[in-house]
Amino acid sequence: MSTNIVVPELGESVVEARVAKWLKKQGDAVTAGEPLVELETEKIDLEVSADRAGVLANIRHPEGADVKVGEVLAVLEESANGRVPAVAAVPAVAKGQVPKAVTGAEKKATPTAKNVAKAHDVTLEAVETSSNRVTKQDVLKAAAPAPPAATPGAANPQARRPHAVDRSETRERMSKRRATIARRLVEAQQTAAMLTTFNEVDMSAVLQLRERRKEAFTRKFGVGIGIASFFVKAAIGALKAFPQINAEIQGDEIVYKHYYDIGMAVGAEGGLVVPVIRDADRLGFADIELKIRDFAKRAQDGSLTLEDLKGGTFTITNGGVFGSLMSTPILNPPQVGILGLHKIADRAVPVNGQVVIRPMMYLALSYDHRIVDGREAVQFLVTIKESVEDPGWMLLEG
Repeated sequence: MSTNIVVPELGESVVEARVAKWLKKQGDAVTAGEPLVELETEKIDLEVSADRAGVLANIRHPEGADVKVGEVLAVLEESANGRVPAVAAVPAVAKGQVPKAVTGAEKKATPTAKNVAKAHDVTLEAVETSSNRVTKQDVLKAAAPAPPAATPGAANPQARRPHAVDRSETRERMSKRRATIARRLVEAQQTAAMLTTFNEVDMSAVLQLRERRKEAFTRKFGVGIGIASFFVKAAIGALKAFPQINAEIQGDEIVYKHYYDIGMAVGAEGGLVVPVIRDADRLGFADIELKIRDFAKRAQDGSLTLEDLKGGTFTITNGGVFGSLMSTPILNPPQVGILGLHKIADRAVPVNGQVVIRPMMYLALSYDHRIVDGREAVQFLVTIKESVEDPGWMLLEG
């Protein structure tokens, strides 16, 4: 009896994957639930497991091949003698015995990390990682050569070395995520009438509130209070006032969303991901901070799921964490608005006829001009500015 191993459903709008790594060879015996192959998608990497025991009889797609949802990856056959392979017993830990530390080889590693480890001749056992998943950055850190020891009396060793110019090139195939990011960014500019409007916000009130309440907040909720939660709350208030920015275009219809699923752009291995805070309008500041912190951690260790990345009605991206002073964020289709946050910098501004130094941040709203007019876009940013500069309103309005 044979069973087809197929590409599973990959989530909303994801129809294609890439075979990153076969974990079993053709002819290998496998047990039910044992991972067979790693797939790389535009959003996450995932494993496909055997749904029953047998022999991996026919691998249909090699590593590096692009496959679509429902395609047959391999065929699993019942073993020749009619029996399934025996599962090796896992030795129990004796009472009082300390379990051994988990090594790099026993931890899960992303397909990219495995490829980089192979290219740099690094064994995964030697890779140190603070999470339960070895990443590309962990491997590169382990592969980095130690700095050369100083030679006594050699004040400037470079001065005695012949000058050499390295003009070599390296070529590598785009990851599935990077290729999809490239395609979607171009599509966003070609299919939407995208414009960006700017404003600036005085962050004094938020920073002072955080300073006054940070210890009590952390003590009560177990998480620090950042600035992102203030902008999530302010954005929701502005979206309620300007519902077309929380909508999308489907054909010749505008679909207004009466819920607020806020995407938070996070930098991760292989490219940007946008996990979504569901029903953010029903969450308090602490819940939002906990969600953002959890997303950031799981983006780094590769444990985000397709469900985490599904949907979203509006997106916030914070280039300020990388030092960006101003940028024009690109829409995340089919959404029609994205808010860009930037670096907080002291600037001279006029206040009540006096020039004072205040912590200021530039805000950017990119929007689809097909359904959002310039006036609404400007007023949307002004609403966010007013809410952040007087955060008490957000608390009073819930």
